[in-house]
Amino acid sequence: MNIKLLICRTANNCEKNFLKLNPLGQVPALIINGNVLTQSCAILEYLEETVPHPPLLPKDPVYAAEVRKIVDVITSGIQPLQNDRVLRYVGEKSNKWAKHWIHSGFENLERILQKTHGKYCVGNDVTLADVCLVPQVFRASQFQVDLLNFPIIRNISQRLNRLSAFSDTHPFQQPDCPINVDHVM
Repeated sequence: MNIKLLICRTANNCEKNFLKLNPLGQVPALIINGNVLTQSCAILEYLEETVPHPPLLPKDPVYAAEVRKIVDVITSGIQPLQNDRVLRYVGEKSNKWAKHWIHSGFENLERILQKTHGKYCVGNDVTLADVCLVPQVFRASQFQVDLLNFPIIRNISQRLNRLSAFSDTHPFQQPDCPINVDHVM
C-alpha cells in the first residue's frame, strides 16, 4: 500500500501541485494508492474503517457519540474560525480573532471534558477526539492561548504528546514543516 499524508501545502513551492490534488487547497490530504482523501473527519473515519486496531471509536454507542461530539466541537466549532483562510480575510486583527475563538471554544470543550475524560478525552483509551485535540492545542500555542485556564485540556494534551503516535507526528517532526510554523498563512 502506498500512503502519503500531506499536511503542509506551501512547502517547497508545491502549492500549484497541491491544488491539482485538492482543488479546495485545504490540508490535510491523504493519498492512498493514488486515491486522494481530504477533510480531517473524512480521513479519520476512513482510517477507523480500514485500520481498526487500535480502535479510535469506543464500541459503546454512547461513548462513541461523546467522542463524535468532541470531534465536532473542535473541527466545526473551533478550527474553522482560526484556519489560515479565515485569518487572511480578517487581516491585521487575525491574531486577536484566533485567540478569542480558540479560548471561547476551549471554555466549552473544558466543560464537556469535565464529564467525559479519564486519562484522555473520553475515558482511558485514545480516541478520534484526542487525535483532534492535539493539533488544536498546538494551534492554540501559536496564538498564546493560556492553557492554565484549561487544566483538563492541558493535562490530556501533555499525556497524549508523550505517546509516540503523537510525538512522532508533531508538525516540527515533518520533513515539509515550514521553518516558521508560528505564522503559516
